Amino acid sequence: MAARVLPMPDEIPKNARSSGVLALLFPKQEELNLLLIERAIDGGKHSGQVAFPGGRYEQTDKDLEATALRETKEEIGIGSDTIEVLGALSCLYIPVSNFNVYPFVGLSAPPATYILSEREVASVLEVPLAELFAPSAKIKTEVRPSSRPDLVLEVPAYQLAGKPIIWGATAMMLSELEAVWNDAITR
Repeated sequence: MAARVLPMPDEIPKNARSSGVLALLFPKQEELNLLLIERAIDGGKHSGQVAFPGGRYEQTDKDLEATALRETKEEIGIGSDTIEVLGALSCLYIPVSNFNVYPFVGLSAPPATYILSEREVASVLEVPLAELFAPSAKIKTEVRPSSRPDLVLEVPAYQLAGKPIIWGATAMMLSELEAVWNDAITR
C-alpha cells in the first residue's frame, strides 16, 4: 500500500480548536430535505466550500451543541427555539484548519426565510435527502488542497444537478449521516 500524501497526525494536536456544526433536516413538498450552506469567498481555508452551518466554540457556549445552534442562528437566521436536536455524528479532525468538528443532526419546520450573514455565507442549499443519497449523486472529483496547491487529489464527493460539489469534511459527515439514515429506514 502506498504512503499517504498528506499524512494524518498520530494524535490530534492539543491546540486543536473545537467547532459545532448542524445537519438540519426539514420537510418540504412531502420529502425530507437537508440544509447546507455555500461559504462566502473570503480567502480562508474553506472559502467557497459547501458545509453545514456552524463554527468555532466560544467560552459562552454551554457545550458544542449550543455552538452549532448559535452559529446556525448567526449564519442563516434559524433560531434554536425552532430546532429539535436528534443526536450527534462522529467528531472529525480537520488538519488543514486544525479543528475538531462535532456534527449534530436537527429537525425543523421548513424555514420561511433565511437571514444570511453575508460575511460568512454566499447561499443556502436545500437538498432532498432522496436525491443526495441516490447512487448517482456519488462521484469522485479532483481537488487541490489549500495546504498543497501543487497537488491534485481524487476524492469522494456528492454532486447534484445545478449544485456545487460537496467534498471534504462535509462529504465525510454526509456519508455517516447516509449510513445512519439507511439503517433507520431499514429497521
